[in-house]
Amino acid sequence: MRVGPSQDEIRRQNLGALLRHVHLHGATTRAELTTTLGLNRSTIGALTADLAAAGLVSEGAPKETGRAGRPSLVVRPESDRVFAYAYSIEVDRLRVARVGLGGAVLDRRELDRPRGLTATEAAPLLAGAVKDMQQALPAGTVCVGAGVAVCGMVRRDDGLVRLGPTTGWVDEPIGAALGAELGVDVPVTVGNVADVAAFAEHARGAAAGCDNVIYLYGDVGVGAGIIAGGRRLTGHGGYSGEVGHMVVVRDGARCECGNRGCWETEIGEHGLLRAAGRSDARGRDAMLAVFDAADRGDARAQTAVRQAGEWLGFGVANLVNIFNPEMVIFGGTMRDLYLAAAAQMRSRLNSNGLPACLEHVRLRTPKLGGDAPLVGAAELAFDRLLADPLDVS
Repeated sequence: MRVGPSQDEIRRQNLGALLRHVHLHGATTRAELTTTLGLNRSTIGALTADLAAAGLVSEGAPKETGRAGRPSLVVRPESDRVFAYAYSIEVDRLRVARVGLGGAVLDRRELDRPRGLTATEAAPLLAGAVKDMQQALPAGTVCVGAGVAVCGMVRRDDGLVRLGPTTGWVDEPIGAALGAELGVDVPVTVGNVADVAAFAEHARGAAAGCDNVIYLYGDVGVGAGIIAGGRRLTGHGGYSGEVGHMVVVRDGARCECGNRGCWETEIGEHGLLRAAGRSDARGRDAMLAVFDAADRGDARAQTAVRQAGEWLGFGVANLVNIFNPEMVIFGGTMRDLYLAAAAQMRSRLNSNGLPACLEHVRLRTPKLGGDAPLVGAAELAFDRLLADPLDVS
């Protein structure tokens, strides 16, 4: 009968813990790793040597210490050598990045995305951007995988997009299609854009150190990534976070999901543009034009922004009452709406939120900005490496 983990399993767990710390926190001295990970100096030295031999980290003297005596060696992620590809499939654009171990965006491309583009049509475009970036790859680099952020309900087991109302996707196999384009040596992991952006902001952004976070993301529609107790809340099949489809108006405007009165019909692209009398326009630039017009005194635009801000606060109050987060982050077009209608949003939040739930909640915009989905998608790919570094490298 087996009693506990083997020495090899413990060693691999410790390797993963050390690499994860350096990946998330950057250059760290051996002394700091000893304290943080609770391991002795000789163990840290052996683990670091194994990771360095695998080409995942490097060691060197600190640039300056200010202390007498022999300085502790600094362990750094091999960001230029080890990387992942990250993709963000949005309503009007496709973005591709090469992200190094440690989270630095090393290279990027952006393409227009015609609305209605299917997964099988998008995959060659995304792969083409990767091939373009590969032309400039330094010798000896290693790709550990690819991560995809997409607007829609993503089946966790295989990356199938079950429903993406704003992209028009139903049962689209983007993971399989992209994997076929990239080749069998590049595993592809797919996630919902709000979920992976929340993952990124929690790991290295505005929510670092917070265990309970809601990341509200807007494109045409609205979704949320939820961190509860320090863990991503994805639901049984991976479909949680579809907060934009909370019904807030009985028999309200028709939503692209087929229902009526969904929250995103009031705060998303279509609702804002409809209220501003600009239903023929579309896209983020059209939304920004409404915010700009409101700022310049356009009465109808001001009414539309105030109304959307009220609805934003209404929905956020419900989320705060349900999940009791430490922080709510507004990303994508929700960032623009939050900044344009902060007064109305906060007023409604304070009116509808339970005082106990509001006591410590902080409202923020993404520290990673528009890169949050790309960095989060890369984290999906890095997760396999960090779980067992020597198995992947």
